[in-house]
Amino acid sequence: MEQEKILVLDFGGQYNQLIARRVRELHVYAEVEPYTLPVDEIKKRGYKGIIFTGGPNSVYGEAALDYDPALLQLGIPMLGICYGAQLMAHGLGGKVATAPTSEYGHTDVQRIGDSRLLDKVSSETVAWMSHTDYIEEPPAGFVVTAKTAACPVAAMECPEKGFYATQFHPEVMHTKEGRKVLKAFVIDICGCHGDWEMGSFVERSIREIREKVGDGKVLCALSGGVDSSVAAVLLSKAVGKQLTCVFVDQGLLRKDEGDQVEAVFGPDGPYDLNFIRVNVQQRFYDKLAGVTEPEKKRKIIGEEFIRVFEEEAKKIGAVDFLVQGTIYPDVIESGLGDSAVIKSHHNVGGLPDHVDFKEIIEPLRMLFKDEVRKAGLELGIPDYLVYRQPFPGPGLAIRIIGEVNEERIRIVQEADAIYREEIEAYDDGKFAKTLGQYFAALTNMRSVGVMGDFRTYDYAVALRAVETSDFMTASAAQIPWDLLMKITNRIINEVDHVNRVMYDCTSKPPGTIELE
Repeated sequence: MEQEKILVLDFGGQYNQLIARRVRELHVYAEVEPYTLPVDEIKKRGYKGIIFTGGPNSVYGEAALDYDPALLQLGIPMLGICYGAQLMAHGLGGKVATAPTSEYGHTDVQRIGDSRLLDKVSSETVAWMSHTDYIEEPPAGFVVTAKTAACPVAAMECPEKGFYATQFHPEVMHTKEGRKVLKAFVIDICGCHGDWEMGSFVERSIREIREKVGDGKVLCALSGGVDSSVAAVLLSKAVGKQLTCVFVDQGLLRKDEGDQVEAVFGPDGPYDLNFIRVNVQQRFYDKLAGVTEPEKKRKIIGEEFIRVFEEEAKKIGAVDFLVQGTIYPDVIESGLGDSAVIKSHHNVGGLPDHVDFKEIIEPLRMLFKDEVRKAGLELGIPDYLVYRQPFPGPGLAIRIIGEVNEERIRIVQEADAIYREEIEAYDDGKFAKTLGQYFAALTNMRSVGVMGDFRTYDYAVALRAVETSDFMTASAAQIPWDLLMKITNRIINEVDHVNRVMYDCTSKPPGTIELE
């Protein structure tokens, strides 16, 4: 990447990718790297600014993650967030201690005096806090620019040296004026102009893929979802008939989805692709039998996917490259350096140690979901495909709590189809457009019910709908009660072995969007 860029230095925080996402919203390229990235490498890449992320550790504890002190001599503006702020204070001679009162959630913040970082922020605002330690005394040369009732240093800065810090999280949507804070740092302080555009990314990617592939053969893992669809069309633009798309119907898709994917990408669809559909439902059911732990499900599905692709590649003959629709959140959530693994994505953390291909091509690896959609539009993919509902790579296996089997898959397929049908029909489709994602999941809870004159002992279905702009944070949507009642009645009456329907009101964080 030749454009101006910001480094997000990861200290194990759960919001690391969200920080990068927010910077990119300002049309400035940002990338996440582990805190161990050598200073010489940082200097060589020419970053315009560095952001220290949050993290679960204490700066004075034995497990503290620390930066190379030489970083502070680079003359690059730096912003510390939460743990990153405490780390900056600790390393520069300030005092960090256990807070008398921990703060978590929405917190009233009061600005103090002048501030380059908080220049556009209101004198009183609301921010998202998540900490048990706090900065008790700032380092020499720093001025305190914000406080809360329980936190004397909610923000501080030393403009002369280019050091800035916030105890709160400006990247989280719950921080009312967080965008203003990040814009002040990235644009005003770091001097970025905003040259990160999707059109140039697509052109550059096509050129680089052609150079990499040469006259080799390419196999694309096509699921029919947004990410793999964009990857497939991008590769088709680059290498044409050298590409073969393999669609694995593993029996974990939404109702009728396998046929829908084939209708779009198969021989009768609008794209001139070499398309192969592989039906291996029972193979996956057998592998998942008795497995209940979500991470183990993901690993099993990931390995089995790769093995199926290898088998298909051998039938085609001498395939050099495997293409996957991996995107940036997949990479980061699957673990980066000492970051916590939120979940292993079947096309990242689920990869086996040995893969029988010369190389894996992941053209969307550095993009967030909305950037993938923009790339799809640049490639001429129709809106209805680009904006279709997100669906996890491991499929319904992670929308089923507990063991996966044919009966439980059928239950969640039917319930989900009813849910999506009613959501999309409500208010002439206007309500559905306000939602980021909505789906039904099957819990492992069974309870007593009464249907007709008979006692039942059946499953509970959980409905989920969220409002989100980035899928990094989300709020539970407020579904109209009449709509919720209609959906509930239909599911209970039309789906066998379901006698109870629940609605998940959890935001992200603390929950995830998926229910696994």
